[in-house]
Amino acid sequence: MDEGKLLESRKSDHIRINLEERVSSAITTGLERYRFVHNALPELDANQIDTSLTVFGRRLRLPLLISSMTGGTAEARTINRNLAQAAQQAGVAMGVGSTRAAVVRPDLSDTFQVRDVAPDVLLFANIGAVQLNYGFSVDDCRRAVALIGADALILHLNPLQEILQPEGDWNWSGLLPKIAEVVRALDKDGVPVVVKEVGWGISADVARRLAETGVAAIDVAGAGGTSWSQVEMFRAQTEVQRRIAAGFVDWGIPTAESLCQVRQAVPHMTLFASGGIRNGVDGAKCIALGATLFGLARPFLRAAVQSAEAVADEIAVIDGQLRAVMLCVGAANLAALARVSLKQL
Repeated sequence: MDEGKLLESRKSDHIRINLEERVSSAITTGLERYRFVHNALPELDANQIDTSLTVFGRRLRLPLLISSMTGGTAEARTINRNLAQAAQQAGVAMGVGSTRAAVVRPDLSDTFQVRDVAPDVLLFANIGAVQLNYGFSVDDCRRAVALIGADALILHLNPLQEILQPEGDWNWSGLLPKIAEVVRALDKDGVPVVVKEVGWGISADVARRLAETGVAAIDVAGAGGTSWSQVEMFRAQTEVQRRIAAGFVDWGIPTAESLCQVRQAVPHMTLFASGGIRNGVDGAKCIALGATLFGLARPFLRAAVQSAEAVADEIAVIDGQLRAVMLCVGAANLAALARVSLKQL
């Protein structure tokens, strides 16, 4: 099977497994160990609460990111367009799945293209950072951004997923200088580069090393949500591969711990928080812990296979929950929410 067909098959597997199988981490995000102190007299008009912000030059109505999920298949095209329509309507950010598939097979590029339905959305292209060790160049990164009209590029880190894949890429040596090269080159083009994990978290040490490259933001993408080792367990071709993957169900840095570590290590870095966030209350906790945006994926995937309206409903729930939190802690805007102290249990 050629590389393009292999990518397409893998993307189909990932969608199916995420929708049909139990692929949650055996550990929690750690957000449940934090509580807001309820303010019974907030002295605010809830109608005046402002949840808007500007990120990378795009105005958002909510600090919400529909995290990178998919692309490269016909089903993914429908999913991405449903996500994008809802994102445009709600004024939230959106990432697409690994855009490498579109670079390798230009005929698949339309499965990622959503600008016609989402002209104003803060849109992220997405490439596996390890591909920089396998011939993926700075110009390929530029092409990934240009193919979908993205505002920024995400380079994702997923060493555990790669080593568990039968077709995975195992060479992670000398990658940081290549990330730095991409950051410098795209910065000259006015394209911010974000580095994220895919669900096992970023440590303080990794955050400091990434900050030295000049990345525009870090998405901690901690443990506690979908476990991609579990996803790869369901893709395993042999019992040995399945058993290797099964041993990592409780691997990773919980989202809350990762977010706190990284905020302390690089206090001036723009941070996104994802990994097991399930609602607007979790998202509000992430803002209070130092994130600028919070991201969700799986809840939106389930909605997006239905319709754009189902995705819009999910966003409306998160919006309502976030606004309720802000009223009940007396935060009139996101800057005020970021100053709210959380009680750690």
